[in-house]
Amino acid sequence: MGKKVAVIALNPVNGSGLFQYLEAFFENGISYQIFAIAESKDIKTNSGISISLDHAIADLKGKENEYDALVFACGDAMMKLAENADKQYNKDMFEVVAKFNEQGKLIAGHCAAAVIFDKSGIADGKKMAVHPYGKAGVLKGIPTDEKSVVDHNLYTAQTESYIWTLLPELLAALK
Repeated sequence: MGKKVAVIALNPVNGSGLFQYLEAFFENGISYQIFAIAESKDIKTNSGISISLDHAIADLKGKENEYDALVFACGDAMMKLAENADKQYNKDMFEVVAKFNEQGKLIAGHCAAAVIFDKSGIADGKKMAVHPYGKAGVLKGIPTDEKSVVDHNLYTAQTESYIWTLLPELLAALK
């Protein structure tokens, strides 16, 4: 049986980033389900396109063992996280990320993913590619200016423009 990936998507999500992951998984026969980091499974892209995903993030809690990897599809992460810090779906996201890490699973993402990973407590001492605007938000990990970085189980790309530099290593690990 092939690997299975849980993709978590911020609301609004960067469609370009999200669909790069999904296309790569589809083309390589890697099964995935997409979970909205929102109260429902209905979100928008940064460009305003409405999309309905498979599930909301709450549906992933307690089912982390059913997946081999977690991918964080970024959007307007820092602004939306600050606006909605007290929302249960953000708390669920941090719990899910931490649980995947506890289980030693692959965790990938781009843009502000490094900040999310840092705030989830899973980045301590690990190098990560991060959007230049997010570098100050990485307090325990090691932010870099590299296009992409793999450090242990963390796979990060600086922005959606550099996901392509990360995908070969991520796909190889998932096959």
